[in-house]
Amino acid sequence: MLRYIGKRLLQMIPILLIVAILIFTMMQFVPGDPVQIMLGDSATPMQIEEVREEMGLNDPFVVKLFNFVKDLLHFDFGKSYMTRTNVVDELMVRFPNTVIIAAMSVIFCVVCGVPIGIRCALHADRLEDRIWMFLTLLASSMPGFWLALLLVLLFSVQLNLLPSSGVGGPEYFILPVLANSIGSLASIARQTRSSMLEVIRADFVTTARSKGLSERDVIWKHALPNALIPIITITGSNFGMLLGGTSIIESIFSIPGIGMYMLNGINSRDYPVVQACIIYIAVTFSVIMLITDLVYAFVDPRIKAQYMHRSKKASTSQPEKKAA
Repeated sequence: MLRYIGKRLLQMIPILLIVAILIFTMMQFVPGDPVQIMLGDSATPMQIEEVREEMGLNDPFVVKLFNFVKDLLHFDFGKSYMTRTNVVDELMVRFPNTVIIAAMSVIFCVVCGVPIGIRCALHADRLEDRIWMFLTLLASSMPGFWLALLLVLLFSVQLNLLPSSGVGGPEYFILPVLANSIGSLASIARQTRSSMLEVIRADFVTTARSKGLSERDVIWKHALPNALIPIITITGSNFGMLLGGTSIIESIFSIPGIGMYMLNGINSRDYPVVQACIIYIAVTFSVIMLITDLVYAFVDPRIKAQYMHRSKKASTSQPEKKAA
Protein backbone atom coordinates (compact mmCIF):
# COMPACT_ATOMS: atom_id res chain seq x y z
CA MET A 1 0.00 0.00 0.00
CA LEU A 2 2.80 2.45 0.88
CA ARG A 3 4.53 1.63 -2.40
CA TYR A 4 1.32 2.42 -4.29
CA ILE A 5 0.91 5.75 -2.45
CA GLY A 6 4.52 6.70 -3.19
CA LYS A 7 4.09 5.80 -6.85
CA ARG A 8 0.96 7.93 -7.14
CA LEU A 9 2.66 10.89 -5.45
CA LEU A 10 5.57 10.65 -7.86
CA GLN A 11 3.16 10.55 -10.80
CA MET A 12 1.68 13.83 -9.61
CA ILE A 13 4.96 15.71 -10.15
CA PRO A 14 5.05 15.65 -14.00
CA ILE A 15 1.27 16.23 -14.14
CA LEU A 16 1.51 19.34 -11.99
CA LEU A 17 4.52 20.56 -13.98
CA ILE A 18 2.57 20.21 -17.24
CA VAL A 19 -0.42 22.03 -15.72
CA ALA A 20 1.86 24.84 -14.52
CA ILE A 21 3.47 25.27 -17.96
CA LEU A 22 0.10 25.22 -19.73
CA ILE A 23 -1.49 27.82 -17.47
CA PHE A 24 1.60 30.04 -17.68
CA THR A 25 1.53 29.85 -21.49
CA MET A 26 -2.19 30.58 -21.65
CA MET A 27 -1.85 33.61 -19.40
CA GLN A 28 0.73 35.11 -21.74
CA PHE A 29 -1.84 35.25 -24.55
CA VAL A 30 -4.77 36.56 -22.51
CA PRO A 31 -5.89 40.01 -23.75
CA GLY A 32 -5.27 42.89 -21.39
CA ASP A 33 -2.23 44.46 -19.81
CA PRO A 34 -1.89 43.94 -16.02
CA VAL A 35 0.29 47.05 -15.76
CA GLN A 36 -2.35 49.19 -17.49
CA ILE A 37 -5.00 47.85 -15.10
CA MET A 38 -2.73 48.39 -12.11
CA LEU A 39 -1.71 51.98 -12.96
CA GLY A 40 -5.07 53.08 -14.36
CA ASP A 41 -6.00 55.12 -17.41
CA SER A 42 -4.06 58.15 -16.24
CA ALA A 43 -0.67 56.41 -16.63
CA THR A 44 1.55 57.53 -19.51
CA PRO A 45 3.05 55.02 -21.98
CA MET A 46 6.50 55.73 -20.53
CA GLN A 47 5.34 54.89 -16.99
CA ILE A 48 3.69 51.70 -18.22
CA GLU A 49 6.86 50.67 -20.05
CA GLU A 50 9.02 51.33 -16.99
CA VAL A 51 6.82 49.20 -14.75
CA ARG A 52 6.66 46.40 -17.33
CA GLU A 53 10.45 46.38 -17.53
CA GLU A 54 10.74 46.37 -13.75
CA MET A 55 8.33 43.44 -13.42
CA GLY A 56 10.04 41.45 -16.17
CA LEU A 57 7.00 41.42 -18.45
CA ASN A 58 9.08 42.55 -21.43
CA ASP A 59 11.39 39.53 -21.22
CA PRO A 60 11.16 36.88 -23.96
CA PHE A 61 8.65 34.08 -23.36
CA VAL A 62 11.36 31.44 -22.87
CA VAL A 63 13.08 33.55 -20.20
CA LYS A 64 9.82 34.15 -18.33
CA LEU A 65 8.93 30.47 -18.51
CA PHE A 66 12.36 29.44 -17.22
CA ASN A 67 12.12 31.87 -14.29
CA PHE A 68 8.59 30.71 -13.51
CA VAL A 69 9.54 27.00 -13.43
CA LYS A 70 12.66 27.77 -11.37
CA ASP A 71 10.62 29.67 -8.79
CA LEU A 72 7.96 26.97 -8.83
CA LEU A 73 10.50 24.30 -7.94
CA HIS A 74 11.34 26.41 -4.88
CA PHE A 75 7.61 26.72 -4.05
CA ASP A 76 7.74 30.44 -4.79
CA PHE A 77 4.65 31.72 -6.62
CA GLY A 78 5.72 35.35 -6.46
CA LYS A 79 3.73 38.37 -5.39
CA SER A 80 0.40 39.68 -6.59
CA TYR A 81 0.69 42.45 -9.19
CA MET A 82 -2.17 44.39 -7.64
CA THR A 83 -1.68 44.06 -3.88
CA ARG A 84 2.07 43.26 -3.82
CA THR A 85 1.39 40.58 -1.19
CA ASN A 86 2.85 37.08 -1.24
CA VAL A 87 0.49 34.79 -3.15
CA VAL A 88 1.17 31.74 -0.96
CA ASP A 89 0.35 33.73 2.18
CA GLU A 90 -2.93 34.87 0.65
CA LEU A 91 -3.82 31.29 -0.31
CA MET A 92 -3.18 30.09 3.23
CA VAL A 93 -5.40 32.84 4.67
CA ARG A 94 -8.26 32.04 2.28
CA PHE A 95 -7.88 28.26 2.36
CA PRO A 96 -9.83 27.66 5.63
CA ASN A 97 -12.95 29.41 4.30
CA THR A 98 -12.94 27.29 1.17
CA VAL A 99 -12.34 24.10 3.19
CA ILE A 100 -15.24 24.88 5.53
CA ILE A 101 -17.65 25.42 2.64
CA ALA A 102 -16.42 22.35 0.75
CA ALA A 103 -16.48 20.02 3.78
CA MET A 104 -19.92 21.16 4.96
CA SER A 105 -21.28 20.88 1.42
CA VAL A 106 -20.00 17.33 0.97
CA ILE A 107 -21.30 16.22 4.38
CA PHE A 108 -24.71 17.72 3.61
CA CYS A 109 -24.79 16.06 0.18
CA VAL A 110 -23.88 12.61 1.53
CA VAL A 111 -26.17 12.75 4.58
CA CYS A 112 -29.15 13.80 2.46
CA GLY A 113 -28.33 12.35 -0.97
CA VAL A 114 -27.53 8.74 0.00
CA PRO A 115 -30.78 8.09 1.94
CA ILE A 116 -32.80 9.68 -0.87
CA GLY A 117 -31.09 7.45 -3.43
CA ILE A 118 -31.65 4.33 -1.30
CA ARG A 119 -35.33 5.13 -0.81
CA CYS A 120 -35.79 5.73 -4.53
CA ALA A 121 -34.13 2.39 -5.31
CA LEU A 122 -36.40 0.57 -2.85
CA HIS A 123 -39.47 2.21 -4.45
CA ALA A 124 -38.23 2.13 -8.03
CA ASP A 125 -40.73 3.25 -10.70
CA ARG A 126 -43.32 4.16 -8.10
CA LEU A 127 -44.77 7.61 -7.52
CA GLU A 128 -42.32 8.49 -4.74
CA ASP A 129 -39.36 7.51 -6.91
CA ARG A 130 -40.65 9.54 -9.86
CA ILE A 131 -41.17 12.62 -7.68
CA TRP A 132 -37.66 12.42 -6.20
CA MET A 133 -36.07 11.83 -9.62
CA PHE A 134 -37.91 14.84 -11.02
CA LEU A 135 -36.72 16.99 -8.11
CA THR A 136 -33.10 15.82 -8.47
CA LEU A 137 -33.20 16.47 -12.21
CA LEU A 138 -34.55 19.95 -11.50
CA ALA A 139 -31.82 20.55 -8.90
CA SER A 140 -29.09 19.37 -11.28
CA SER A 141 -30.32 21.78 -13.96
CA MET A 142 -30.59 24.77 -11.62
CA PRO A 143 -27.72 27.31 -11.93
CA GLY A 144 -25.90 27.73 -8.64
CA PHE A 145 -25.69 31.53 -8.86
CA TRP A 146 -29.45 31.78 -9.50
CA LEU A 147 -30.23 29.59 -6.51
CA ALA A 148 -27.82 31.64 -4.37
CA LEU A 149 -29.59 34.87 -5.28
CA LEU A 150 -32.99 33.32 -4.50
CA LEU A 151 -31.75 32.18 -1.09
CA VAL A 152 -30.42 35.65 -0.32
CA LEU A 153 -33.71 37.27 -1.33
CA LEU A 154 -35.75 34.83 0.76
CA PHE A 155 -33.73 34.27 3.93
CA SER A 156 -31.80 37.55 4.12
CA VAL A 157 -33.96 40.23 2.51
CA GLN A 158 -37.51 38.99 3.12
CA LEU A 159 -37.23 36.92 6.32
CA ASN A 160 -34.06 38.52 7.72
CA LEU A 161 -33.02 35.19 9.26
CA LEU A 162 -29.51 34.68 7.89
CA PRO A 163 -26.66 37.03 6.87
CA SER A 164 -26.27 37.60 3.16
CA SER A 165 -22.50 38.10 2.99
CA GLY A 166 -19.23 38.02 4.86
CA VAL A 167 -17.57 35.53 7.20
CA GLY A 168 -18.35 35.10 10.89
CA GLY A 169 -20.14 32.42 12.88
CA PRO A 170 -21.71 29.20 11.52
CA GLU A 171 -24.80 31.08 10.34
CA TYR A 172 -22.70 32.82 7.67
CA PHE A 173 -22.03 29.51 5.93
CA ILE A 174 -25.59 28.15 5.80
CA LEU A 175 -26.70 29.89 2.61
CA PRO A 176 -23.40 29.35 0.71
CA VAL A 177 -23.45 25.65 1.62
CA LEU A 178 -27.07 25.25 0.50
CA ALA A 179 -26.45 27.05 -2.79
CA ASN A 180 -23.27 25.07 -3.31
CA SER A 181 -24.72 21.66 -2.44
CA ILE A 182 -27.99 21.26 -4.30
CA GLY A 183 -26.47 20.18 -7.61
CA SER A 184 -24.01 17.75 -5.99
CA LEU A 185 -26.72 16.38 -3.70
CA ALA A 186 -28.86 15.58 -6.73
CA SER A 187 -26.01 13.81 -8.53
CA ILE A 188 -25.14 11.73 -5.44
CA ALA A 189 -28.81 10.77 -4.97
CA ARG A 190 -29.14 9.66 -8.59
CA GLN A 191 -25.87 7.73 -8.47
CA THR A 192 -26.90 6.02 -5.20
CA ARG A 193 -30.22 4.99 -6.73
CA SER A 194 -28.49 3.56 -9.81
CA SER A 195 -25.91 1.62 -7.77
CA MET A 196 -28.46 0.29 -5.28
CA LEU A 197 -30.76 -0.90 -8.07
CA GLU A 198 -27.96 -3.11 -9.38
CA VAL A 199 -27.11 -4.50 -5.95
CA ILE A 200 -30.55 -5.19 -4.44
CA ARG A 201 -31.34 -7.51 -7.36
CA ALA A 202 -28.20 -9.58 -6.75
CA ASP A 203 -28.34 -13.15 -5.42
CA PHE A 204 -26.55 -12.41 -2.14
CA VAL A 205 -29.25 -9.88 -1.20
CA THR A 206 -31.94 -12.48 -1.86
CA THR A 207 -29.99 -14.94 0.27
CA ALA A 208 -29.71 -12.41 3.11
CA ARG A 209 -33.46 -11.88 3.04
CA SER A 210 -34.13 -15.60 2.99
CA LYS A 211 -32.12 -15.97 6.20
CA GLY A 212 -34.69 -13.81 7.97
CA LEU A 213 -32.61 -10.66 8.33
CA SER A 214 -34.52 -7.43 8.75
CA GLU A 215 -34.87 -5.20 5.71
CA ARG A 216 -32.80 -2.54 7.49
CA ASP A 217 -29.87 -4.94 7.98
CA VAL A 218 -30.14 -6.21 4.41
CA ILE A 219 -29.97 -2.71 2.95
CA TRP A 220 -27.45 -1.01 5.26
CA LYS A 221 -25.15 -3.94 6.10
CA HIS A 222 -25.18 -5.96 2.89
CA ALA A 223 -26.46 -3.98 -0.08
CA LEU A 224 -25.06 -0.50 0.60
CA PRO A 225 -21.41 -1.58 1.22
CA ASN A 226 -21.40 -3.28 -2.19
CA ALA A 227 -22.83 -0.19 -3.89
CA LEU A 228 -20.41 2.32 -2.34
CA ILE A 229 -17.67 2.40 -5.01
CA PRO A 230 -19.54 4.62 -7.54
CA ILE A 231 -20.91 6.74 -4.68
CA ILE A 232 -17.40 7.28 -3.28
CA THR A 233 -16.15 8.17 -6.76
CA ILE A 234 -18.69 10.91 -7.38
CA THR A 235 -18.37 12.20 -3.80
CA GLY A 236 -14.57 12.45 -4.10
CA SER A 237 -14.86 14.19 -7.46
CA ASN A 238 -17.34 16.73 -6.08
CA PHE A 239 -15.18 17.32 -3.00
CA GLY A 240 -12.12 17.95 -5.16
CA MET A 241 -13.96 20.49 -7.28
CA LEU A 242 -15.42 22.22 -4.22
CA LEU A 243 -11.99 22.47 -2.60
CA GLY A 244 -10.81 24.23 -5.74
CA GLY A 245 -13.08 27.07 -4.76
CA THR A 246 -16.52 28.01 -6.02
CA SER A 247 -15.82 31.44 -7.42
CA ILE A 248 -19.43 32.39 -8.19
CA ILE A 249 -20.80 31.38 -4.78
CA GLU A 250 -17.91 33.03 -2.93
CA SER A 251 -18.38 36.21 -4.95
CA ILE A 252 -22.15 36.38 -4.33
CA PHE A 253 -21.72 35.92 -0.58
CA SER A 254 -18.48 37.97 -0.37
CA ILE A 255 -16.53 35.09 1.16
CA PRO A 256 -12.74 35.52 0.90
CA GLY A 257 -11.96 32.06 -0.42
CA ILE A 258 -9.76 30.55 -3.12
CA GLY A 259 -12.41 30.84 -5.83
CA MET A 260 -13.03 34.54 -5.25
CA TYR A 261 -9.28 35.16 -5.12
CA MET A 262 -8.83 33.47 -8.49
CA LEU A 263 -11.77 35.32 -10.05
CA ASN A 264 -10.36 38.68 -8.93
CA GLY A 265 -6.99 37.64 -10.33
CA ILE A 266 -8.54 36.80 -13.71
CA ASN A 267 -10.40 40.10 -13.89
CA SER A 268 -7.27 42.11 -13.07
CA ARG A 269 -4.90 39.96 -15.19
CA ASP A 270 -2.93 39.16 -12.03
CA TYR A 271 -0.83 36.34 -13.50
CA PRO A 272 0.84 35.08 -10.29
CA VAL A 273 -2.53 34.80 -8.52
CA VAL A 274 -4.22 32.88 -11.34
CA GLN A 275 -1.24 30.56 -11.83
CA ALA A 276 -1.00 29.79 -8.11
CA CYS A 277 -4.76 29.13 -7.83
CA ILE A 278 -4.80 26.77 -10.82
CA ILE A 279 -1.82 24.82 -9.49
CA TYR A 280 -3.48 24.67 -6.08
CA ILE A 281 -6.65 23.26 -7.69
CA ALA A 282 -4.60 20.64 -9.58
CA VAL A 283 -2.77 19.59 -6.40
CA THR A 284 -5.99 19.45 -4.39
CA PHE A 285 -7.85 17.41 -6.98
CA SER A 286 -4.95 14.95 -7.35
CA VAL A 287 -4.71 14.44 -3.58
CA ILE A 288 -8.48 13.97 -3.23
CA MET A 289 -8.47 11.38 -6.03
CA LEU A 290 -5.61 9.54 -4.30
CA ILE A 291 -7.55 9.52 -1.03
CA THR A 292 -10.61 8.28 -2.93
CA ASP A 293 -8.62 5.36 -4.33
CA LEU A 294 -7.39 4.50 -0.84
CA VAL A 295 -10.95 4.60 0.51
CA TYR A 296 -11.83 2.00 -2.12
CA ALA A 297 -9.40 -0.40 -0.43
CA PHE A 298 -11.08 -0.01 2.95
CA VAL A 299 -14.57 -0.42 1.51
CA ASP A 300 -13.87 -3.32 -0.85
CA PRO A 301 -11.41 -6.05 0.35
CA ARG A 302 -10.93 -7.18 -3.25
CA ILE A 303 -9.36 -3.84 -4.19
CA LYS A 304 -7.13 -3.96 -1.11
CA ALA A 305 -6.00 -7.45 -2.13
CA GLN A 306 -5.08 -6.10 -5.57
CA TYR A 307 -2.93 -3.38 -4.02
CA MET A 308 -1.22 -5.91 -1.76
CA HIS A 309 -0.65 -8.27 -4.69
CA ARG A 310 0.97 -5.53 -6.75
CA SER A 311 3.24 -4.57 -3.84
CA LYS A 312 4.34 -8.18 -3.30
CA LYS A 313 4.91 -8.67 -7.01
CA ALA A 314 7.05 -5.51 -7.21
CA SER A 315 9.07 -6.47 -4.12
CA THR A 316 9.75 -10.02 -5.36
CA SER A 317 10.78 -8.87 -8.82
CA GLN A 318 13.59 -6.65 -7.48
CA PRO A 319 15.67 -9.51 -5.93
CA GLU A 320 15.24 -11.47 -9.17
CA LYS A 321 16.67 -8.58 -11.17
CA LYS A 322 19.62 -8.29 -8.77
CA ALA A 323 20.29 -12.01 -8.98
CA ALA A 324 20.22 -11.88 -12.76
